[in-house]
Amino acid sequence: MKNKKASIPQTGLNRRTFLASAAAAGFAATASGLLIPRESLAADEPQRGGHLVLGLDGGQTTDILDPGTYAGSTMFLVGFTWGDRLVTTDPVSGEALPSLAESWTSSDDAKTWTFKLRKDVRFHDGTPFTVNDAVQTLRRHSDKDSTSAALGLLEEIETIEESSGDLVITLKNGNADLPLMLTDYHLQVQKNGGMDDPNSAIGTGPYKLESFEPGIRITFTKNEDDWNEDRGFVDSVEVLVINDNTARIAALSSGKVHFINTLSPKTMSLLSRAPNIETISTKGKGFYSFLMHGDTAP
Repeated sequence: MKNKKASIPQTGLNRRTFLASAAAAGFAATASGLLIPRESLAADEPQRGGHLVLGLDGGQTTDILDPGTYAGSTMFLVGFTWGDRLVTTDPVSGEALPSLAESWTSSDDAKTWTFKLRKDVRFHDGTPFTVNDAVQTLRRHSDKDSTSAALGLLEEIETIEESSGDLVITLKNGNADLPLMLTDYHLQVQKNGGMDDPNSAIGTGPYKLESFEPGIRITFTKNEDDWNEDRGFVDSVEVLVINDNTARIAALSSGKVHFINTLSPKTMSLLSRAPNIETISTKGKGFYSFLMHGDTAP
């Protein structure tokens, strides 16, 4: 069932293509239980066009666009929709894959890493993406006085610099997992690293930010100059923040939204019987942990 004012093509994606393309656009990466109208997964090949409406939890009226502050599924998705990281991951295996960085090599001790970056990529305002943008992005998040949530991941970085057109990162100690560390969702590459305006949301991602009402509604339009043609299948995206579980289910069932996230196993089982709803469970790489501060008294 679909709302006529928020329609997507009747013939959409098969399961495999949907999971791959949605993850690339940031849609599948934010939830363990995902739902979408059944007819949208009917076709063998993806169809382009239409307006996609997402009903997501995890948004707050205090949210801001600086990716260093992102917390909660709504802002995770927002970042993946307007931005790109240097490295991304395979949505199934978790393997590090090229994004704005085409390839990378390391020294034998895994302390010095060289990243070759894509050419002919432009930000949403038409500005060319350069190595300096990547350098400044990482410097902003790794600065000792940074308030970025990614600071802890980047504390082992000693230097970040441009060398012969490449990005070179030197670590204090060897780390074979540096490419995976750069897939952190806070590290969306911004023009001049976001030094001028961290809240601009001007990135290289598949969609351009059109409006931002924190905790309420966020809208995007397709980036026609996107460097990656394997994503951004719809023309526009609308995110409605619906933190109440019952309200999200009602919005999907009534056709107000095409897609919702974060449902309990019990709810998933019940909704899987609905003729107009498709339930999708994806494996995630995340985990929850209790931090044990061994250097602090109980």
